Amino acid sequence: MRTSLLARALLLPFCLAADTLIPSTVFDTTATLEQYFTYNYPWGGDTHNGGARMDKAHVSIASAGTLTITAQHVTGQPPATHGGNQIAINYLSGAIGAKQHFTVPKGGGLIFSGSFQATTTKGTWPAFWLTAVNGWPPEVDMAEWKGSGKISFNTFNTSSVLSWKDVAYSNPGTFHDIKCQVRDLNGQDVQVKYWLNGVEVTTHYGKDYTGKPLYLIINLQMEGSSGSPGPTTNTTYSVKNLLVTTL
Repeated sequence: MRTSLLARALLLPFCLAADTLIPSTVFDTTATLEQYFTYNYPWGGDTHNGGARMDKAHVSIASAGTLTITAQHVTGQPPATHGGNQIAINYLSGAIGAKQHFTVPKGGGLIFSGSFQATTTKGTWPAFWLTAVNGWPPEVDMAEWKGSGKISFNTFNTSSVLSWKDVAYSNPGTFHDIKCQVRDLNGQDVQVKYWLNGVEVTTHYGKDYTGKPLYLIINLQMEGSSGSPGPTTNTTYSVKNLLVTTL
């Protein structure tokens, strides 16, 4: 009996080890990027809620380990239609969506982290977020910059019932570390914790999130909720050290 308990004790740390779902090497090459992500939005669209049309040409591995999305001001693009309204397209930019859907299991959770260099200029709207595969919500904006000089962390329960935290975002020209932990609370709801540069910023709660598949998206939208007009020169958004693990 003693031997059996000891054997189980020795094995326990390995049983509890986190699984890596997206490794930190994901942006080492274009090939590794394309192993885990598709271009444009993961539901198949190239526009969403803003003034940029996404394409593959504006997404690159600028240097080994770093993903860079570039938004380019253009003219002559056909408008997008959202909710029956036409939205002028003034930019070509980029988005990537993870091929895998992410689901918080009962009794478990997920951790998303990375280093981000994101602009806060008016009319620019970089984001790192999760959204529902089937219907909406859930949505967790793990980091969102909407041209205000701040970074936003948001958790949606409905379009009008949400939790948010805006924090001043200094030195946008440098990389900042972002981490988000989404953990099951009771087999139905989740706790969402956010960190900026290693400091815990806020805790939110998502109703009925457990067991629902989520898209993971990194995109550089423009105008829309970030104001207009946006810049006429190129805007870049870079990400490195992206890592997704289970708890």
